[in-house]
Amino acid sequence: PKLILADEPTGNLHSDQGKEIMEMFKSLNAGGTTIIQVTHSDVNAAYGNRIIQLRDGFIV
Repeated sequence: PKLILADEPTGNLHSDQGKEIMEMFKSLNAGGTTIIQVTHSDVNAAYGNRIIQLRDGFIV
């Protein structure tokens, strides 16, 4: 796919499965897929090339 929108993609997964998902996203991104992810996890956010933090609906 050209674009993946992921809202808390690892939220209900075992940590090993969550890492597999994030590594899959990394591979897809390297192949040209844009991934937009919403997460509360600093670990998952670190996979991103660009991080936008929101607080109370505003970019901080």
